[in-house]
Amino acid sequence: MSRVKEFTLPDLGEGLTEGEILAWLVKVGDTIELNQPIVEVETAKAAVEIPAKWAGVVTRIFHEAGTTVEVGSPIVAIDTDPSAGPLPADGDSAGPAGPVLPAPSAESLAAVEIAPEEGAVEPGLIGGPAPGGRTAVLVGYGPRTVAAKRRARIGTPTAAPSVPPLVSPAPAAPVPPAPAPVASPASRAGGPVLAKPPVRKLAKDLGVDLHSLAGSGPLGSVTRDDVQQAAAAALAPAPVANGTAAANGTAPAVFDASREQRIPIKGVRKLTAENMVASAFTAPHVTEFLTVDVTRSMKSLERLKTRPEFRDVRVSPLLLVAKAVLLAIKRHPMVNSTWSGATNEIVVKEYVNLGIAAATERGLIVPNVKDAGRLTLRELADALNGLVQVAKSGKTPPSDMSGGTFSITNVGVFGVDTGTPILPPGESAILAFGAIRPMPWVHKGKIKIRQVTTLGLSFDHRIVDGELGSKFLRDIGAFLEDPEGALLSWT
Repeated sequence: MSRVKEFTLPDLGEGLTEGEILAWLVKVGDTIELNQPIVEVETAKAAVEIPAKWAGVVTRIFHEAGTTVEVGSPIVAIDTDPSAGPLPADGDSAGPAGPVLPAPSAESLAAVEIAPEEGAVEPGLIGGPAPGGRTAVLVGYGPRTVAAKRRARIGTPTAAPSVPPLVSPAPAAPVPPAPAPVASPASRAGGPVLAKPPVRKLAKDLGVDLHSLAGSGPLGSVTRDDVQQAAAAALAPAPVANGTAAANGTAPAVFDASREQRIPIKGVRKLTAENMVASAFTAPHVTEFLTVDVTRSMKSLERLKTRPEFRDVRVSPLLLVAKAVLLAIKRHPMVNSTWSGATNEIVVKEYVNLGIAAATERGLIVPNVKDAGRLTLRELADALNGLVQVAKSGKTPPSDMSGGTFSITNVGVFGVDTGTPILPPGESAILAFGAIRPMPWVHKGKIKIRQVTTLGLSFDHRIVDGELGSKFLRDIGAFLEDPEGALLSWT
């Protein structure tokens, strides 16, 4: 049984087929422990850290950061028994790190010719002098036994044969021919471009054509600096062609790629876009709005913060909105359901996995609190706070974003009054919670300044008709107008 084991990219949830390697947490030669995080991968749902399946020594990393890898493809090789000594020399048991080659014989070393100073290339390259004065050669092909010669540049004229003179001239000291310059592989028309995979990816992201660059790396290869310089040159302001504009110190407006930014559509953003399009054109959306006086809710929230069991937890208006939704679902369970076109059924859920929309650097995600209807108010506060904190850190696991049954999007934190949210796939309703503002309001027959917010409820009209949606939204509003009274009468 081989010591070296290949660790493949696992399925991180719900049939995901690929993931992008964001960063390696280990390098070749590192000793790792079982379940130690070794790589951070972004899928279409979240960025997650993958732990090691075995303990041992990392012998090979198959893909660099920035590479998209299919599920089931090897990403790292681990020597699970490093204490047994060096890996075997045969290729079958050497594993992904490759076979260990035997040391060269004395006869082979004696046949190595010292490369002349003239025409030498960069040390360590194939055909060039290696450290110690030897010539670097391709592994398995043996050293060269003749001096390396440069091929003349294509199109360079050869010297015409001279007519022998009648009188032999005095012998002159031999002048070595000047070496012909080597054309950069990147500049040869239609030829291959030498560049490492990360450099190719960088060029693709920045919109730089590798064939247009003259590489400054070994053997004319294109480096990251070459690509970045070319991208910077493309973004440089165009020279002023108009004399009048130059005199006024202004340049004519340019409308091209130099003033555009291209963001790859991938990961969470790509999946969110696909889901929103599918939901918008599958479920017939209806949105209703309700403006609510939440002055009593805000006062109840302040009293709640003074209670001993809530002193060490962050309490926000979202907590009361979530509680209102959970109680309203108990009164109208059809709102917490899914339309199944495959079986021609409406599946009513007896549990509530309450989703909270969260904006992250990688896009919008909707993690959910599992079985939120069974939680106490303190437990619900802890769950909501933990959900938001993990989402902001970018470490939300895919399991927290699957199985949602009802969602809340808190647009009020951005100062927005309300909106018409799109349903997450598989859910029949979503509530938009707007900003709470002091506004003039008729209270007990008089105009007073009250704390007011606007709710927006979008629902799937195949499941939730206008009557059901209106009653559900009315009950949420009634709770927020008098949360203490609703808790006493509804529970």
